[in-house]
Order: sequence, then C-alpha cells, then structure tokens
Amino acid sequence: MPAPKRKRMTVLEHGPRPIDVHVGQRVRQRRVLCGLSQTELANRIDLTFQQLQKYERGMNRISASKLWQISQVLGVPVQWFFMEYTEGKKQAESYHMKRETLELVRNFSSAPPEIQRRFLSLVKSVASISDKSGAAKPKRARKRA
Repeated sequence: MPAPKRKRMTVLEHGPRPIDVHVGQRVRQRRVLCGLSQTELANRIDLTFQQLQKYERGMNRISASKLWQISQVLGVPVQWFFMEYTEGKKQAESYHMKRETLELVRNFSSAPPEIQRRFLSLVKSVASISDKSGAAKPKRARKRA
C-alpha cells in the first residue's frame, strides 16, 4: 500500500513561513538604508517591483541565486539576511522598523560627525523635555462648540 501523500503547505492556507518573513524584512530594511526604491532594486536584479514586494512580505520565497544577487546590489553578505533570526519568535513584531526610522538612520550616518553630534544632542534634549512635560503623547484635537 503506497504511503499517503502529505498535503503541501501553502501561503494562502498557512501564511508565510517566519524565516521568509524575516529575510524579506531584512531585504526591505537594507534596501531603504541604501536609498533604493522597490523599482530600482527590482530592475537591478531583473524582477518586477511586484515580485520584490512579495519577497519583502515573505509571501514568496527568495531563491539562493536571487538572494545572492540582492546581497551584491545591497552590499552585504548573504548571511546578513539571516542575522537576528530566532526560530519560534514572532518575527513581524520583533523586527519591524518604520520607513522613517530607516531613512533617519541612512541620512544620519551620511552627515558629517559634528552634525551627527549636534543632532543627537538636539534629539536627546527634545526627548527629555517631552518626558518631563508629558508632550510625547499626541494630543487629541478639541471639538469646537
């Protein structure tokens, strides 16, 4: 008697695998830090931007050869995409940065050292003032009577 066939796991039924989501998030993070749009990166590795979107969301797996191409364009070794991955940990929650944060890091690191020191001092003083006054939380607009 032949062994029963195992049903394949599909993204639509079971969702993306955590490692695919993690690698996709790392691709997105590095792409934004490099200042590339999805279209620019996709063009450099012979993909459509829609396919790159699927990679970045973890909906499609990235082949070894394509990941190597991506690593070459983004200037990191292939293993960089797997760094900080912990099996069983919810990746979407543990490793997601806003685009603004990534752009801030990219622009900050390209500024001259003296500007970086002054900017960091400014941010620290604003954060300190916000903590003391409670202004860090956005206030709701009042309704007019």
